[in-house]
Amino acid sequence: MSTRRIVLSRSAAIVGAAATGWLLPATAGAQSAKLRVGLMLPYTGTYAQLGVAVENGVRMAIDQQGGKLGGREIEWFKVDDESEPSKAVENASKLVQRDKVQVLIGTVHSGVQMGIQKVARETGVLSLIPNAGAHAATRALCAPNVFRTSFTNAQITLALGPAMVARGHKKAVWITWKYAAGEEAFEGFKQSYPAAGGSIIKELGLPFPNVEFQALLTEIAALQPDAVACFFAGGGAAKFIRDYAAAGLKDKIALYGSGFLTEGVLDAAGPAADGIITTMHYSDSLDTPRNKQFRMEYAKAFRSQPDVYAMQGYDTGLLLVHGANAVQGDMEAKPALYRALESAVIDSPRGRWTMSRAHNPVQDIYLRRVENMENKVIGVAAKAQADSGAGCRMG
Repeated sequence: MSTRRIVLSRSAAIVGAAATGWLLPATAGAQSAKLRVGLMLPYTGTYAQLGVAVENGVRMAIDQQGGKLGGREIEWFKVDDESEPSKAVENASKLVQRDKVQVLIGTVHSGVQMGIQKVARETGVLSLIPNAGAHAATRALCAPNVFRTSFTNAQITLALGPAMVARGHKKAVWITWKYAAGEEAFEGFKQSYPAAGGSIIKELGLPFPNVEFQALLTEIAALQPDAVACFFAGGGAAKFIRDYAAAGLKDKIALYGSGFLTEGVLDAAGPAADGIITTMHYSDSLDTPRNKQFRMEYAKAFRSQPDVYAMQGYDTGLLLVHGANAVQGDMEAKPALYRALESAVIDSPRGRWTMSRAHNPVQDIYLRRVENMENKVIGVAAKAQADSGAGCRMG
């Protein structure tokens, strides 16, 4: 901020204070006020541990920069979105209209994200998406003030099809929850698997967050595919993995998935997860100095091991720090703020990534296999992969 801008701001503050019969200290200025940051994440329900991990990551990235954004202290506001789409617009509106947040960070669930997206587009609040892979957020409903630090649901499964065919699995059944994230994950697989020479012999699904898998597992056994590909996450993923093994399928039909199948749930899934192959933009086991440093610092701060959700939260914090510093804390300098966010190169634990024109990460997708309760990287499934951004018009 220029000196002239500071002087004008202070003068305006003094005039306003004089009109009400009291004076502010001479040091009061527009940017000395705390920057109001809202967190709209799931803190209860099947995705609760994911919400906590995201928040931990965000706070750690900012704490490493002295706990400030562009020199300004932060006031935090939190809402539990309960992974409930029907409450999303109301919850996001509370943060923006009632709490007057200048940055809204959220969320995990794609359906809830669509509510946040509506509020972000209507109000112009800076919206940072630390997980939800809903396509519309960086496709048809993209906006200059919305930036995603994670992935799109199809971006990860686009890399899955070729990997399965390369391993000789040319006949597959797809299974997921019937909701936005599952349908969009299928889009990537439906595009990449047949293109690589595979055949999808059946699509199976059940309502979110239903975890009664038995009838579908019986159907899979009868179909006898070479492999099963899927999208599940959180507690439901752990149960699917255990039920798959209990149904006698583990050693007969190879199980693949979007990386969320085995992310953050390996303790709960136990030995049943061994051998599962997934594609993902991160792995705990990435053997790089940056990732090792991140994991050590996170474990020290939170006495737990970081997963992909923590990493995405961390990168959200890094992106926010980058943008706020570029405008010296003046979050109303929107054009300059957006330019800084668009041109950022994030030195992430996942590897360096950049922002696409549609405001979604361009990033490497890794091939991972579960070995001894770890997602071990066994290769790179796709280099610098971008989502299509189809239908995005920033305007």
